[in-house]
Amino acid sequence: MAKLTISLAQMQITAGDVRKNTAVVEKMTADAAYRKSRMIVFPELWSTGYVLAEAKEHASELSKGTFAQLSNFATQHKICIVGSILEKRGIEVANSAPFFAPNGRMMGIYRKIHLFRLMEEDKYLQPGASPLTLDLPWGVTSFAICYDLRFPELFRKYALEDGAKMIVIPAEWPLVRIEHWRALLIARAIENQCYIIGVNAAGETAGTVFGGHSMVVDPWGKIVVEAGEDPQLITVDIEMDTIDEVRSRIPVFDDVRHDVYG
Repeated sequence: MAKLTISLAQMQITAGDVRKNTAVVEKMTADAAYRKSRMIVFPELWSTGYVLAEAKEHASELSKGTFAQLSNFATQHKICIVGSILEKRGIEVANSAPFFAPNGRMMGIYRKIHLFRLMEEDKYLQPGASPLTLDLPWGVTSFAICYDLRFPELFRKYALEDGAKMIVIPAEWPLVRIEHWRALLIARAIENQCYIIGVNAAGETAGTVFGGHSMVVDPWGKIVVEAGEDPQLITVDIEMDTIDEVRSRIPVFDDVRHDVYG
């Protein structure tokens, strides 16, 4: 598959209002399907925002609640869906990004490995214990969530060990640090010679203004598309053949010196 059409759902999250946020997700999913997108990506914790003191109240078990709704949306609109929500795991809660196929099947789930102490994630959430890479029709795709972006080791593992051609990152990244978001997305694309799909929230939620600027960065580090600071749905075609072209022209991975620095 040379060309892939995807939609970036940069939404404003209403704190703690699962019903209202889910209605927004349903509409955006329908719009993305109408635009013939193969995949739609939503922000981090799109159903609740950072109301983590109420995390156990809002969290759903796998195959139930919000997970079941996402499965239905994927099936109804024949589209892949990814974005993070609160997952109930026994007495614990995780910040989890399920990936749903167009038949409604959850093909995998990524649980945020690096918890962000500035938003008290470490106080209320259980950290993930494993990366996630899926072999999808358009190529090997890996997943991360927001703060994970600051840890290049995870992305290097995805590129070198898993062969990722695309890494998808739902986020709630504050406007005050939006230049970090932009710079790190571009850096991860250049370092790992793959597509980076970063989808951020926009507008104010629970007292924090999130910065938008959702974007797709290609393996050269070129921004294919970038949103502004307002809520919006962006749809873009990306050329998957670019990945092999870049990796052959500048064969960085062949020159990695594991014998020197591990």
